[in-house]
Amino acid sequence: MAGVLIARVGVAPVFALNAVAFLIFALALVRWRPGNARAVEVPERFTAALRAGGRYVRHSPIVRRLLRRALVFVIPASALWALLPLVASRRLGMNSSGYGLLLAALGVGAILGGLLLSWIRTRMSANQLLLVAGALYGGTLIVVASVRIVPVVLAVLLPAGLAWVTVLANVNAEIQLFLPGWVRARGLAVYQVVQGGGQAVGAFAWGVVADTAGLVAALVAAGALMLVGAVTSQFWPLPDLRGVNKDPATYQPRLELALEPDPRVGPVLVVVTYTVRREREKEFLDAMDLVRGSRQRTGAMRWGLFREGETGDHFAEVYLVPSWDEHLRQHGGRLTGADQQAEERAKELADGEPDVRHLLPAAAGPALADDREAP
Repeated sequence: MAGVLIARVGVAPVFALNAVAFLIFALALVRWRPGNARAVEVPERFTAALRAGGRYVRHSPIVRRLLRRALVFVIPASALWALLPLVASRRLGMNSSGYGLLLAALGVGAILGGLLLSWIRTRMSANQLLLVAGALYGGTLIVVASVRIVPVVLAVLLPAGLAWVTVLANVNAEIQLFLPGWVRARGLAVYQVVQGGGQAVGAFAWGVVADTAGLVAALVAAGALMLVGAVTSQFWPLPDLRGVNKDPATYQPRLELALEPDPRVGPVLVVVTYTVRREREKEFLDAMDLVRGSRQRTGAMRWGLFREGETGDHFAEVYLVPSWDEHLRQHGGRLTGADQQAEERAKELADGEPDVRHLLPAAAGPALADDREAP
């Protein structure tokens, strides 16, 4: 729509309409009142929640792989968006109206991609979609670099818009399906930062290439890089998430301490001691590697596994959580079925139930005792 309006009435009215649209959206947010179903007993503090989201992404190999795949597509794809004005003016001899038509072609392709995405996903695997979409987009970049015929350029921009939407929407959907509910919004925010940041960095880089090597060379290089990235989807594919249990799981026993710590007390050191027979050590260490990932994704700042020198068969899992509130959230809503399976596997390899100790800051106990005795 913006492309058509630019071609008809110019740039300024389009920016004005866009501003009005954002004002309407802002008004809707101001008037919006979430229902009681969205309320939580104790909301997380903003900075703590931000750090928790960052920890989850940092310690989740699946999320990191999805983000890398988005970057592999976005960085070369950004060349088309960044250099399209130069294609319109220098290669095709078009003015701002012509540039608007090129944008409109991309937009129509994007709409088609949105409409056809469900149909495409039923007929292609996620990795096949990446391969085909990357090949279409890479081919478009090369055609735009080598052809000066306006109808041909308009025609090839349609599949480019379709490929743009299908790849980014598909990766977005994979991330949404994988992330647990408590961190989904934060994980999607990271995805938006990666997508927007990749597009910004890519646009700057391709602008520099075009300035030094020429417009055609920049577009051809971006197309070649896109084709290489598409082929890599077959060697480093998206993860198969069908066997991952993402359902929320509350399986930890209720915490019963002599103290009643303030939620802000921290950091909290948790020590879990296991007794493991020598013939099970290898399996136990492999199982604890999965437990480590679970602890770090759900709140642990540091994690370590140590062997007791005096006995040789006692292992101590030690991890540090920023606050008591963070640890309670580990027990009460951040864990999934996959986390439960990992921890139960480690327990199966140990003799008896592990011994769990929660170490609070030394000043926390007396201060809280004084609070309870105060009238």
